[in-house]
Amino acid sequence: MDHAGLILPMEIRRARSDELGACADLYVRVLRETFIWMPAGRHRRDDFLRAARDEEIYVAVEGGRVIGLAAFFRPQNFLHSLYVEVRGGGVGKALLDHVRALADGPLSLKVQAPNLRAQAFYRREGFHCIEHGRDPGSDVDWLRLVRPA
Repeated sequence: MDHAGLILPMEIRRARSDELGACADLYVRVLRETFIWMPAGRHRRDDFLRAARDEEIYVAVEGGRVIGLAAFFRPQNFLHSLYVEVRGGGVGKALLDHVRALADGPLSLKVQAPNLRAQAFYRREGFHCIEHGRDPGSDVDWLRLVRPA
């Protein structure tokens, strides 16, 4: 919505190179707001930008502003990141549906175990847990979720 309360159309598309900085900023902002179990200093723009070199980045744009992003690693049909500015408005589902349409097989992702809201979202979208673990050097468990094609 814009400042007058009008609903603006949302566009889902591949990110342009000049939008990657805005994507990195959104990534850091959302992580700091939602991943409260992690120290804020662990969320860095460079982490996103480094990973983005090997991934396809898709954005949700409304009124010329990036309001969500999805990072897709096509060789493994792996959704590496899905972050939205405001949750509950359909932006995450629109990005997920877009990436799901691009995948040429089952789509998988990892979600941190404390992220119960994301787990509930992915369950509603047909994902189920196939594995759990902990990355070396991390103190946070994760779940690997998959959704059949």
